[in-house]
Amino acid sequence: MNYQNVETFDKFHEAWSKQLQGLLRHLRSAQKNFRSAAGESSEAVAEEELHGAVKRVMVHCSDYYSARRSVTEADVASMVASPWSSQLERALQWVGGWRPTAAFHLVYTESDVHFESRIVGDRIGDLSDLSPLQLRRVSVLQCKTVKEENDITEEASDWQDNASLLVPGTVDNLDDHILGLSDIVQMADNLRLATITGVVAMLNPFQAAEFLTAAAKLLTGVHCWGMIRDDPEIFPAF
Repeated sequence: MNYQNVETFDKFHEAWSKQLQGLLRHLRSAQKNFRSAAGESSEAVAEEELHGAVKRVMVHCSDYYSARRSVTEADVASMVASPWSSQLERALQWVGGWRPTAAFHLVYTESDVHFESRIVGDRIGDLSDLSPLQLRRVSVLQCKTVKEENDITEEASDWQDNASLLVPGTVDNLDDHILGLSDIVQMADNLRLATITGVVAMLNPFQAAEFLTAAAKLLTGVHCWGMIRDDPEIFPAF
């Protein structure tokens, strides 16, 4: 399918989201198998299955941003408007999507949750086992991501400051101005994908599965809550 316009991307986004849920179910199943095989002769096989499940989710994420790139180049305004999103999602957006540094807050939050669960004897996952080396690497990547995020924010701010180019009578550079927004959104998308790829690369397969599952739950939860809020039959206007 050619994702050159918002209509085709809208359909792709819906299909992609459904496929993601299937991949996550397989991911959770692979986690369960890996946990059950701990210390057994089949542990290596279960770990390879889990690694493959994580890789498939990451390929799925990469496919999403490849499709976004096509639409962004053709119609950046529609991509930023993201009509497939709820009002809540659009209110939380940063340069057309989720803020990359949110990934690190999710890692630390999940790590704390899992640690607390271990204290009460209910082991949920393995993110509480982040080693000192992993924590240092996460911190280094976080600092790098913060800098790049700030740089993109400044570029987006400069683009908005030059909005006078859109005033009638000054349209000579309109195409260049819109192209500039396209470049900014693509930089933001590249940083989003690079961040989630970098975080997953620092984790073992079980930790990566926990992180990806938590990230998907967060995005899905915000989307579902936003869609419910947008439904006038559930939340009538006063």
